[in-house]
Amino acid sequence: MKIHPLIPSILLAVSIQSCDFSAPITFEPSSLSQYEPEYHFIPPFGWMNDPNGMVYQNGTYHLFYQYYPDSTVWGPMHWGHATSADLLSWKDEGIALYPDSLGYIFSGSAVLDESNSSGFGTESNPPLVAIFTYHDMEREKEGELEYQSQGIAYSLDNGKTWIKYEGNPVLPNQGIKDFRDPKVSRIQDSAGNWKWLMTLAVLDRIQFFESSDLKSWTLLSEFGQNLGAHGGVWECPDLIPMKTPSGEEKYVLLVSINPGGPQQGSATQYFIGDFKNGEFIPDDELIRWLDYGPDNYAGVTWSNIPSERKDPLFIGWMSNWLYAQVVPTEKWRSSMTIPRELNLFQVGDKLLVQSQPAKELESLRKKSYSISSSESALPSVATEITAEIENPESFSLTLSNELGEKVVINQEMGLINIDRSISGKVNFHPDFAKTFSAPMSWEAKSIRVFIDAHSIELFINNGEIAMTTLVFPNSPWKNVEGIQGLENVKIYDLKK
Repeated sequence: MKIHPLIPSILLAVSIQSCDFSAPITFEPSSLSQYEPEYHFIPPFGWMNDPNGMVYQNGTYHLFYQYYPDSTVWGPMHWGHATSADLLSWKDEGIALYPDSLGYIFSGSAVLDESNSSGFGTESNPPLVAIFTYHDMEREKEGELEYQSQGIAYSLDNGKTWIKYEGNPVLPNQGIKDFRDPKVSRIQDSAGNWKWLMTLAVLDRIQFFESSDLKSWTLLSEFGQNLGAHGGVWECPDLIPMKTPSGEEKYVLLVSINPGGPQQGSATQYFIGDFKNGEFIPDDELIRWLDYGPDNYAGVTWSNIPSERKDPLFIGWMSNWLYAQVVPTEKWRSSMTIPRELNLFQVGDKLLVQSQPAKELESLRKKSYSISSSESALPSVATEITAEIENPESFSLTLSNELGEKVVINQEMGLINIDRSISGKVNFHPDFAKTFSAPMSWEAKSIRVFIDAHSIELFINNGEIAMTTLVFPNSPWKNVEGIQGLENVKIYDLKK
């Protein structure tokens, strides 16, 4: 993995000031290995899946992740660790948590225990506390149900080193085989007291637990056994307080599901409602999807984000369990999506979640080009395309290379489509070479397309519809052509 140094804020401020270039666009090849991204996070080597333990402290964003350093396929899970000051340039911090006698280290979250409720630190040096699932592979192989439980670890040096709690597990299994992925946050109870709330995936539902010290947990309620999509196991939940456009407080519950997504395989659904007296009460029974592409899964939000950030900050695993272990990368497998800001918007009388690129991504724009014709060269493997949609009923553009490989993005018959069926290497799995569609019943006004060495992330109306798609062209995308129904088209070079 290419490790970029953390970018000073003064340089960020300068780099935002891109300007239009009138000279012809010349493609600049990447110096990185094939499919290695310019601005997406990948592990230094080996296998990666779910983002874990995302927390902000003292100017640093921490990203932990499911990691197996000894192979490019899934194996005994560790927590890998990376840090960033800007969400774009990541420093590898090595392995944070290793498997032990209680099991592999599966997904979870991390919080800053500012009041030292756990007693692991002091008031002057509050601990970071990681909450994760132990997975006992031996017990699973023996056919036992109770092979998953919740453990904790703490750090007193800003996440550099971690000490596992000697009293683990803090939440033993309740007799259900899938009992995992704790997402912990602070919440006020009905008496106004601050408590820790754990949102846990339990087979085909969500359970909520309460604690005052992160070590002793009490079950509050269950949700979802008969609601939502149930094509597969529920995973990686996240309960997020958010404001409606009118200022009303709502809660959004993210629940990843595998399989059973709208494009087969993995996907993340969400529910909108209220959280009262320890219980989540949905507004309706609609099934809503956070991303209609095939390759955004297990995403959750950062905790303790800076107060100036008004919207929750999200990142997802950019892959799909259908083919994640056979994608054609060599030394590493899997990347994360770009970071995204979540907020609520309204269509008619229904609320939906907008998933828009984090504002930091604008600092990647080094050069910009205004395009007035139906085709153009691209400047590099790392490109952003923006445009206003002139025809809300139909628009299109195509990414292509000199080998005749292409990806078509268009709108037809009320559907936003991405066709990667002839996008290069597609034969490693029968479900890869397909067209993926998202229904859109309201007006499409703008488009943003983020392109990197092995991915395309599409945002309509700045994220009212989001679609994330892996692609593996045999040669990088060098052209955009077939531009129809779009105006004020701009191309930005994002190559670092």
